[in-house]
Amino acid sequence: MPYTSFAVAGAGPTIGGRIVKALLSRGASVVAIARPGSSSPSSPLLEGAKIATVDYTNVEAVTSVLSENKVEVMISALAYGALPAQRPLADAAKEAGVKLFVPSEYGMPTEGGKEGHLAIKSEFADYVKSLGIPVMRVYNGMFIEFIPWLTGVELGKFHLMGQHTVPSSFVALDDVAGFVAHVLTTLPESYLHNATFRLQGDRTSLADIGALYEARNPPVPVAHVTKLPEGFVKQTFLQSKFDQGRLSSGWDNFADKDVPEDADSGNKLWEGHKWKTVKEVLGL
Repeated sequence: MPYTSFAVAGAGPTIGGRIVKALLSRGASVVAIARPGSSSPSSPLLEGAKIATVDYTNVEAVTSVLSENKVEVMISALAYGALPAQRPLADAAKEAGVKLFVPSEYGMPTEGGKEGHLAIKSEFADYVKSLGIPVMRVYNGMFIEFIPWLTGVELGKFHLMGQHTVPSSFVALDDVAGFVAHVLTTLPESYLHNATFRLQGDRTSLADIGALYEARNPPVPVAHVTKLPEGFVKQTFLQSKFDQGRLSSGWDNFADKDVPEDADSGNKLWEGHKWKTVKEVLGL
């Protein structure tokens, strides 16, 4: 039987809140777990969901929320800076008898990653499994909506640190959220346990996207730079990974190479769905 009861931690306006909305649209029972002081509970994306305001690191409090709501699946959509809080969420899930944990991935493949947040995410999934809870991971390269942020479009130029002709995977936020909700509410439990789903709405390069920006009216010129603008720390890290091909959903950290045919291997599980392209989402 598919799952029917879910909890989402990190239900903000990007991916978490959209997952809540997508689950609710499918008739699921959803509790959104928000930190004290968070503005998320007022988001229209959470309309219809139960709201539980607790400290993510308070294992006892989170356990109580999960138990009271008979949660079967714990979904984490915590941002990078909050990733350490996933461990107490996993501990609470264990105490509450949660059947599946969906860790905060939604980016480049992390299984086998040895550095930075790749290692943090890979090690966390192993920790959850060590508790006896299966995990479900979703990789989608980069959210299409994040491309302007990645390249500093708001500064009037499409900044590229390198040539960026290597193809990568891009998926719209709503497509990722919809996929997560679809598989969790339609597929049997056994198909989800310790599964990895690789998604791709569009496969293109940052250089080709830059050409689309230059061709639009008014145009945004491409600026090839040796260093991104001041403060672009995360963007610098990610652009270096793009140039290596690691933002393809088909990237294999163990083999240290891209497997393009795997990049959209999860798409087929959402039959009949039309995946949005970069041009559609960004209006290029």
